[in-house]
Amino acid sequence: DGVPRLDLCYEEDVRAETDMNVVCTGDGTFVEVQGTAEGAPFNRDLLNGLLDLAVAGCADLTRLQAAALA
Repeated sequence: DGVPRLDLCYEEDVRAETDMNVVCTGDGTFVEVQGTAEGAPFNRDLLNGLLDLAVAGCADLTRLQAAALA
């Protein structure tokens, strides 16, 4: 449907137009970035938006992990 999403369930994943894996350190630097167009190619603007979404998701996970360990 063209809406960027994080942590897809199977039903969403099989319909995704772009598939990305992003791993960040606790300070937001990248460990891994992989992206694949599942159909039509994607542009730089979409890539930047997906990376922004992924970094925000990684930051959320980092906060949750820190809180769980506190």
